[in-house]
Amino acid sequence: MENTPLIGIIMGSDSDLGIMQKAMDTCKDFDVPYEVKILSAHRTPDQHAEYAKTAVSRGLKVIIAAAGGAAHLPGVTAASTILPVIGVPIFTKSLNGMDSLLSIVQMPGGIPVATVAIDGAKNAALLAIQIIATGDEKLQKKLVDYKKQIAEESMNKNKKLNG
Repeated sequence: MENTPLIGIIMGSDSDLGIMQKAMDTCKDFDVPYEVKILSAHRTPDQHAEYAKTAVSRGLKVIIAAAGGAAHLPGVTAASTILPVIGVPIFTKSLNGMDSLLSIVQMPGGIPVATVAIDGAKNAALLAIQIIATGDEKLQKKLVDYKKQIAEESMNKNKKLNG
């Protein structure tokens, strides 16, 4: 693929990097170019708004936004772009990530955000890649091969169980 990022991976704090590394690794595995930014809906609202508003013109196709606690980043991002936004709720000590999950999934009508499991960065990247693959046959083939691979890995676990 070309070098222009197709997926934007954003998070409100570098404390989310450990979880979001799974999204970055998945993009690398599929050779999908991405960019990573720390942009807070609360601490850097102007920079975040500029990022979201210019995402289309910069060539992005999907944005993955991670957030914990109040978890405004995915929704505020979706409000500022026409691109699909995938929210990754981040585990929090106070409410085990349920606060993040509910904040992201409960978007008002007209501002959709796809939401994955708490700390589900790998699935967020896979969903972003699947969205992009609707217009990319090479990427579709990689996804088909991936699905075959994970099916084989699963079936091989049966062999281990049954000796």
